[in-house]
Amino acid sequence: MRKIYYLKTCSTCQRILKSLPNLDTFELQDIKTEPMTVKQVDEMAKMAGSYEVLFSKRATLYKEMGLKDEKLTEADFKRYILEHYTFLSRPVIITDGKIFVGNSPKTVQAAIEFLSK
Repeated sequence: MRKIYYLKTCSTCQRILKSLPNLDTFELQDIKTEPMTVKQVDEMAKMAGSYEVLFSKRATLYKEMGLKDEKLTEADFKRYILEHYTFLSRPVIITDGKIFVGNSPKTVQAAIEFLSK
């Protein structure tokens, strides 16, 4: 499976997508217009090692809802990701049994290098 979960309206996601080689071989899912399913989020968490890895603590709602002051469990991370797309650390790139989560320069570079092989 070659899939990218992203936000079409996010300039950072757009910039990263443009930098990826062989983008045309991926299925793209705009998580705002096509919400993620429980199965999809479960599969991502299994590959990433936890729901917390998928969770964006930089999301505006994270601070607005006071979540930064709470002790969140894996079940909480999963629930929030499923409730609102903004809680997914984007983009999530899945290819050849490997997952790359988020937009840190290190993660993006690792994805580009992996896809360039």
